[in-house]
Parts: sequence; C-alpha cells; structure tokens
Amino acid sequence: MRLLAVLAAAVVLPLGVAATPASATPAVWKWGPAYSADGMAGSWGKVYLHQFGYQVRGNLEDTRGKGCAWAVLKAQDSRNGRWKTYGFYNCQPGVGTFKKDYRNVVQIRVQVCRGTAARPTGECSTWKPVLTMG
Repeated sequence: MRLLAVLAAAVVLPLGVAATPASATPAVWKWGPAYSADGMAGSWGKVYLHQFGYQVRGNLEDTRGKGCAWAVLKAQDSRNGRWKTYGFYNCQPGVGTFKKDYRNVVQIRVQVCRGTAARPTGECSTWKPVLTMG
C-alpha cells in the first residue's frame, strides 16, 4: 500500500511541474523588417499564438518626410479563401505601434507604404510574409 502511494506521488508531481511553464510561454515568431519603396517608412514586429488564434503586433516607423507611413496587413481566411485587408498609419516622426487579432487564417502578409492620413498613396513595398501555415 505504501509503495502504491509513493508511485502515485511520483507520477503526479512531474505532471504538475511540467504543466505550468508550458501554459505560461506562448509561441512567438518575429517578422520584418519591411520598408517602403522610398525607404522613408518601415515596419517590423511579432506574431503571438494565443487561445483564439494569432495576434500580430507591430511597430511602424515614420521618418522625417512629408506624408504618413502605412502598414497594410492582408490575411487569407482558411474557411472561404477570401482576403481581408487592414491598414494602420503613423503621421508622427518616430515609431508607433499596432496590433490585430486574427482567427482562421492561412497566411498573413504586410506591405509598407507612404500616404496621407486618409489612405496609402504610393511608394509601396512588395507584399512580405508575416505568417504562413503549412
């Protein structure tokens, strides 16, 4: 009986210790940097895996120039294959941050552009991969 209790404690103890660090450390991937065609804007960041999908966190740098820096994120839905696009802009010289949550995505891409406060107008980079499944 005593041997059975010792064996049970030996099995339960390692499982309890191993479960804590695994749940506390999320999976993280870095992406970027990506620069606009004229080199006046740049973006980089990380992708976090969380319980509902992915979260893209990024930095968007605007140098001293006229106009604004834009980071355009494009994600492909895994259910219907359609692309959804979201834009973030920074009109202040320096680094700004952004984040976007995604569920059910196959891939996420980023494009860095120059533009106005209303929309990107040109000097765009090519589409750079942020996350690709498979």
